[in-house]
Amino acid sequence: MYDYLVVGSGLFGAVCTRELLDRGKSVLVLERRSHTGGNVHCTEKEGIQIHSYGAHIFHTSDLAVWDYVNRFAEFCPYHHSPVASYQGRQYSLPFNMKTFVQLWGTVTPAQAAARIAAQTGALPAKPQNLEEKAIALVGRELYDKLIKGYTEKQWGRECRELPAFIIERIPVRYTFDDNYFTDTYQGIPVDGYNRLIDALLAGSEVITNVDFHPGNSGYAQQARRIIYTGPLDAYFDYALGTLEYRSLHFDTIRFEEQDHQGTAVINYTDRDVAYTRSIEHKHFMPGRQPVTYVTYEYPLEWKVGREAYYPVQDGRNSRLHQQYKAMAAKEKNVIFGGRLADYQYYDMDDVIRQALSCVASRCVTGLKEREESY
Repeated sequence: MYDYLVVGSGLFGAVCTRELLDRGKSVLVLERRSHTGGNVHCTEKEGIQIHSYGAHIFHTSDLAVWDYVNRFAEFCPYHHSPVASYQGRQYSLPFNMKTFVQLWGTVTPAQAAARIAAQTGALPAKPQNLEEKAIALVGRELYDKLIKGYTEKQWGRECRELPAFIIERIPVRYTFDDNYFTDTYQGIPVDGYNRLIDALLAGSEVITNVDFHPGNSGYAQQARRIIYTGPLDAYFDYALGTLEYRSLHFDTIRFEEQDHQGTAVINYTDRDVAYTRSIEHKHFMPGRQPVTYVTYEYPLEWKVGREAYYPVQDGRNSRLHQQYKAMAAKEKNVIFGGRLADYQYYDMDDVIRQALSCVASRCVTGLKEREESY
């Protein structure tokens, strides 16, 4: 009998596993995929660490979280400055003075702000959708060229149908600062994320290629308590309906050249370009290999059985999520956590902080109470 069964070996499950092991608990980890690590998994090819499920740049302003991950992996500093491609021309991201110079030739913050203000038009005081919010932030021209096409490809919906909060993650600056993240600590593991995950899971028993379900799995009876990090609706066999996501397809191509696109990430904002991003992995950890690998990222309509990446947090899905949360609250000896169980998009440091808090405040205390009841 294990103390804990952890379902899912992504960052939330892996950090919980490490913390439980360090407290003397026994842990069995189940992973649906053929490898551990969830979406931060990497594949090495010719000395290049390929981010298997899209670009993952670790960034945080939480020194405790930064110190924590550095216990298990060495991080190389990385400055993320993606590029937007529109009709064959490139623009600096995030939106900053470099972008405004490239678009309009404006050379001062005042000129750029005036240009944007002239384009906002008669918008409601409180934007009702993503389109209104985006135009209020950056004006009509920048929205049409660098936001609208990319966003509608990504979500498979018109911008007018998407909630305004989605665009709030995009920085807009009136300085010549093109560092996408403003966090104090930023970097990528020198040997890829697998080294980090392996260190977090060391000492546990891990079984891959197991799609756990509480109703048809004998694994649930092998532990006193469960930490579940999979889709919340899947745990309940979609009893109330499915929570919607957007999915992705990745196409990785090998090029016989040292450098193919000159930067790690390019966003393609034309609506008629099928992919949203190209990722040249070598730029995360520069090397002198004579070859390079570029991954093209295609948005994909999600259905059960496909990988779930971005929750569609509209009214219908938010209400359904609340219903599933009420069901989860009634589950005895099961803790739900992580992006899928919470139906929430998280940055990596948020997931780690949540996992640390979970073990410190809920897991060990709950297990002690459970053991005393035997």
